[in-house]
Amino acid sequence: MIIDQEENTSIITQEKATIIELVKKIEALYPKFEKHNIIIKLSSLGKITLENVNEFLRLSKKHRAAKHSFVVVTNAMGADETPEEIIVVPTVKEAFDIIEMEVMERDLGI
Repeated sequence: MIIDQEENTSIITQEKATIIELVKKIEALYPKFEKHNIIIKLSSLGKITLENVNEFLRLSKKHRAAKHSFVVVTNAMGADETPEEIIVVPTVKEAFDIIEMEVMERDLGI
């Protein structure tokens, strides 16, 4: 797991471990990220299934309830294949675009 910081966004890149192991690591380190927007970058992992993405559901709900963005980056599946509670985009640039839009919406009270 590689963690990068860009302003108020934490980018977590997973390279080798399983999705379940990644979720456990993020949950253990969550106090470190709880005040930031989070991007989970799964691009280097081969096949990603809906079940894999659903592993992030609890974290996504918790983080979004605290008024922070939570975005998963993978081009292995489309956004229409995932639950509404999890935002999935194919590129990191799109993840930053989503975060920017959500920050504006929160600032406007939408």
